[in-house]
Amino acid sequence: MKNINKNLIAWLIICLFCTPAAQAQFGGFGKKLLDKGSDMVSGGGLNKILKQPQAISTSFKDVNKTGSKPPSFMDGQTPEPLYLLPKTPEGAYKLCAGYYEMTNKSYCLHAGTRGPSSGDGYMLAPVIGPKRDVVILILKHGETHPEVNQHSIQILLWAIIARTKFADFGTDIKLTATRLLSPNELLMLEGGALGVLPASVMDKAKSQLPPAAQSIFEAENNIRQLAASGNASYEEMEKYAMIAGLAPQPDPEVPSGIWSLHPDGYYIRFIPHGYQQTTTQIYVPKELVDSKPGLIYDGPNGIACPANVGAQRLAQTNEPLNPDYHKKLKVICTL
Repeated sequence: MKNINKNLIAWLIICLFCTPAAQAQFGGFGKKLLDKGSDMVSGGGLNKILKQPQAISTSFKDVNKTGSKPPSFMDGQTPEPLYLLPKTPEGAYKLCAGYYEMTNKSYCLHAGTRGPSSGDGYMLAPVIGPKRDVVILILKHGETHPEVNQHSIQILLWAIIARTKFADFGTDIKLTATRLLSPNELLMLEGGALGVLPASVMDKAKSQLPPAAQSIFEAENNIRQLAASGNASYEEMEKYAMIAGLAPQPDPEVPSGIWSLHPDGYYIRFIPHGYQQTTTQIYVPKELVDSKPGLIYDGPNGIACPANVGAQRLAQTNEPLNPDYHKKLKVICTL
């Protein structure tokens, strides 16, 4: 009965936000969005659009490189499975002294960029931007909703980072959102959104942007259009979110496998395998645990951020991929 009521509420929310245009073919709804985009640029609105912040704005400038360690930092040591550590009610891992690892689900948070390459160095960065809180909630709730697959969550995240309004989402994306978020949390998706910009406006906007930002701006516009169409596939979204090929490594001082010093005092590094999964490794010194009990690792609260400005920012989760719960921790962990 509880699940039936929840599904009923989800559909009522969808109906509340749907308009007759949204139920029509994409041509009608697309025209509505194009009109919205055209209205925004009239009367000097283009400058306002260009100054609007990204939904998630984290960049490598937000990385604190103080205390970082080289890739060889833990060479010769064997990590324990991170997913075997006890968890808090909110889903974070309670940390004991030791060296841990898990390969977890991760998500692209930067449309119009290239996927990770073997030479890219990733470091820990905070989640920053107007949609920070709702993105973190989606990543956390995804773990407790196994019926919502990774592709569906990624499509929702792409729609959000492309600054698409909830009211403009296609029905499938709305349904994903209502499964993962409460009615109050859904309200966080409104605001800071753009309409689909017509080609003439896009050309004018791109002419005022630096080359590195042009592909991102255009990719977001294409994703907004797909998100509103109601029948866009994951592959179609990915085509605009991901640029083919590899970008050159811009910073030799940030090699692949570099360790970040977490603000709480332990060490962490990220080794991406594409954008859909990341190997996360954590080293917790014993003296840190002795002096600072209650340490946790909560993946969604941080981003694996590349020094390569042309590569993907990767949202992290607490969801292990292919965990083996028959294994036992070798470290003594009393929490």
